[in-house]
Amino acid sequence: MSTSVYGAHEAKLYYIEETTYGETPALPDMHGVGSVISVDPAVNPSNVKVRGIGSRDLQFIKKGLRQVNLRIQYNPYGITFLDYVMTLKSLSIEVYYEKTTGIIDLLHKGCRIDRLTVECSVEDLLKVTAELIGQNVTVGTAKIGNTYTDHEAAVLFYESYVKKGVTTLERVTDFKFVIANNLKRVPVIRSTNGYLLKYLPERHRMLSGEVTFDFESKEEFDDIINDTEFSLEFGLGSTNKAVFSNCKWENVSTPTRIEDLVALKAPFIAKTVAIS
Repeated sequence: MSTSVYGAHEAKLYYIEETTYGETPALPDMHGVGSVISVDPAVNPSNVKVRGIGSRDLQFIKKGLRQVNLRIQYNPYGITFLDYVMTLKSLSIEVYYEKTTGIIDLLHKGCRIDRLTVECSVEDLLKVTAELIGQNVTVGTAKIGNTYTDHEAAVLFYESYVKKGVTTLERVTDFKFVIANNLKRVPVIRSTNGYLLKYLPERHRMLSGEVTFDFESKEEFDDIINDTEFSLEFGLGSTNKAVFSNCKWENVSTPTRIEDLVALKAPFIAKTVAIS
């Protein structure tokens, strides 16, 4: 049965790096990010609601600063896309929905990664959640790319690893880490496109995460007591890795329940990170 409602199987997501902020290259060769689990495009006009005496109702509704957000969750293969959280280069990201009867194309321009979360659990795939802020979004009925390249492999949990210093940890069941750039939308007073942000600068960066262990050792408790600093290295598939330096545990806990094995949860913070 055919329907005019679009399904997730009719959606695609691709990106291209911008040379000039907010401008999509002409006839670009578009790239996939990996196996996309979900995508959440959103645009908020930040409507300004104007009231005045003489009426109980609004007198005007004016558009304010357009806020463009895009949340992508995917299984990565390689670090090409997630590395943009480090380089902070701007991207044009195309989300389109395609039927034989037509295409709805959402082109997000001037996107930078505000927050990136990488997670891995036993019996699961490595998963990335990228939260982006854009300058603008345009809506069309045709795709904008010259070519489209997909990346269809993924990283299984046994293709990842966790190292503390030079030691590979053999009792980890889950890990995640977060890189937050704290981007700020900066508009200026101008007559041309005044409703769009002009700059999207990064501010203080926050590096954090959590490692969950099978409780077999008191090592993490000792680290807290002794105020120990260390590095953590997370395998991202193949030879790719994320290395967090000058780490300390924020908290160590061992929730203990009837008829269950004990797990040790250890959130951490870090001073620096390198992805390669």
